[in-house]
Amino acid sequence: MGWALGEDLDAADQAVWGLARAFPEFSAHVRVTTSQLTAFAIGCTILLVALVLVPGVMLFALAVALGAGFLLNVAFRCLLVGVGAYEKQKQYELPANTTLPIFSILVPVYRESEVLPALIQHLRAMDYPADKLDIRIVVEADDVETVAAANAFTDFVTVVCVPPCHPRTKPKACNFALPGARGEFLVIYDAEDKPEPDQLRKAVAAFRAAENSLACLQARLSFYNATDSWLAALFTLDYELWFGFLLPGLATMAVPMPLGGTSNHFRTDVLREIRGWDPFNVTEDADLGIRLAQKGYRVSTLDSTTFEEATRTFGNWTRQRSRWMKGYMQTWLVHMRDPRALLRCVGLRGFVTFQLFIGGAFFSALINPLLWLLFAVTHVPGFSLRFGFFAEWLGIFALGSLVLGNAIFTYLMMFGAVKRGWLQLVPCGVTSFFYWLLISVAAYRGLWQLIRRPFYWEKTQHGVARGATA
Repeated sequence: MGWALGEDLDAADQAVWGLARAFPEFSAHVRVTTSQLTAFAIGCTILLVALVLVPGVMLFALAVALGAGFLLNVAFRCLLVGVGAYEKQKQYELPANTTLPIFSILVPVYRESEVLPALIQHLRAMDYPADKLDIRIVVEADDVETVAAANAFTDFVTVVCVPPCHPRTKPKACNFALPGARGEFLVIYDAEDKPEPDQLRKAVAAFRAAENSLACLQARLSFYNATDSWLAALFTLDYELWFGFLLPGLATMAVPMPLGGTSNHFRTDVLREIRGWDPFNVTEDADLGIRLAQKGYRVSTLDSTTFEEATRTFGNWTRQRSRWMKGYMQTWLVHMRDPRALLRCVGLRGFVTFQLFIGGAFFSALINPLLWLLFAVTHVPGFSLRFGFFAEWLGIFALGSLVLGNAIFTYLMMFGAVKRGWLQLVPCGVTSFFYWLLISVAAYRGLWQLIRRPFYWEKTQHGVARGATA
């Protein structure tokens, strides 16, 4: 279907700076505002002074506050699971003689020449007229191998080459390709994705049945290599909890919902209206879901599944999860620049949801080792003699919060496995405690990167699972 060579530096400049120029309040290119730094500095000063003046009281209060926040986050996820598990998603069908619209598919790829043939095979299998598909493989111009691999399929796809410029991120590449998209609707797929063949038809039917305020439909994501390793199994249970229960719960409650990075089906005109993705946010999907809510649009879920490749090694998983945690921190900081504006746009329920779901995602991961540290401090020789009553209750609150919170988290992971009939993964769910510790490691790594390398996109290696290139 042709070749589109991305030599237009003006288009590249717009891809990088379009959002920041139009809506600077929503751009993550400024990491932290002066008012946020001031508030953080004041809070740390108060905390340090209190620790010096009344250390016992302050440690006890800190344990209570952290434990309560930890448990509140877990409790909210329980609520979402309860709502999402028993709310049946609506099924939509198109009338027999419906004229299907052009559907754009953007596939941003980088150093993924090996998995491209399998991707093209999966896209050819889509149950949608080929002449109504506008498939664009978006690749960095200096990624010679992937460009050459994509060029072999120009009878079926358009190859969009992005001029080398910073930041080197997926959202920047998507922004560069967006102006050329011809479809009424647009979906993002990753290089290793295997969407169900009727997914595009289901998306069109759902959009046709909804009001124009519905801007995006998030399809369910799952993994095809859950049995490759212990980590892949836990990652699969994590995804099932997220896409099978938590996001449907948010959709049912009609509150702001972060997107999942792939299989997001959009109204293309809405994407252009809000200036696409934030190229400086490394979880551009989560940010976009919240930004759509701020602009008065709805996001919901689609009853269709896209199968992906679960990372099976600790290094690959840690890099990916660290980026996600860093991006959630970016998203929280961006949308909390003006809390009153956020409250006004999404309402009290949406505001509280944002704090618990977006803030809670990294907050609880950062808190987990702090609670263990507070519990350990109570066993330091001489600590009980010095602080007496406070030492005893400090240990009780810290340990109680940890045990209860981790027990509920383990139950939720196992609940998803049982609900889907994945009984072979239930034993892995019992070990969720260790997976949760890995998430904490990734959260602190993400926090460090937010300070040192905020816009750095750590590449996740694909094509290493069994059958990944088939």
